[in-house]
Amino acid sequence: MIENDRKSREIICGEVINNPSSVFNVLTPSEKEELMENITCSFFKKGEYIYKEGERPVGLVCLSDGKVKIFKEGVGGREQIVRMAKPIGFIGYRALFAEENNIASAVAIEDSVTCTVSYELMLKFIKTNSDLSLCIIRSLSTELGFSNNRTITLTQKHIRGRLAESLLFLRDTYGFEDDEATIKVYLSREDIANLSNMTTSNAIRTLSTFASEGVISIDGRKIKILDKVRLDRVSKLG
Repeated sequence: MIENDRKSREIICGEVINNPSSVFNVLTPSEKEELMENITCSFFKKGEYIYKEGERPVGLVCLSDGKVKIFKEGVGGREQIVRMAKPIGFIGYRALFAEENNIASAVAIEDSVTCTVSYELMLKFIKTNSDLSLCIIRSLSTELGFSNNRTITLTQKHIRGRLAESLLFLRDTYGFEDDEATIKVYLSREDIANLSNMTTSNAIRTLSTFASEGVISIDGRKIKILDKVRLDRVSKLG
């Protein structure tokens, strides 16, 4: 059993380390070997916390499989989703590199697997591998740009524009099912509302309006985009 777990860990972590889109792909063979010996895997069921707001980061967390929402709790316990993560993406790294506690929580929205690298080992690689340092800087810069754009979206756009932008964001993040129309993530109406900075009732109402206009179709939690051009136009007009 232990041997099987070790093989499973090696396969999962190996995919994370050698994936072309992973920052770890720029490590040298010896650095990859050291990383493989020290990286840890964790498995989370849908709805489980990967980390919580206020906790100290345990290391650099990479999502190997599954989907994760990162959110802050606001007034009255209402959530505001600030990010959605997909493989091979990093979560919680802002607090880690700032040496601060987490300012948001991360929850698996489907069964997920993470790989974690200790802060000490990451610092060692950053100091000795300039390519890794540049990759991390680019990732942080990209995330900052995304956060700035989301701030504008959530504060300046009207309800229809915010919801349209959220649907496009989910499409761009997770892609489509095989039909090239159904967004490949199934969120509750509450999560869609929390992503769009609106009440759940407003999200339900606006989704129904989009459906009646032929922009989307809804089947439970499945959302199919029927008119991509119009949805994009609603998002841009706000």
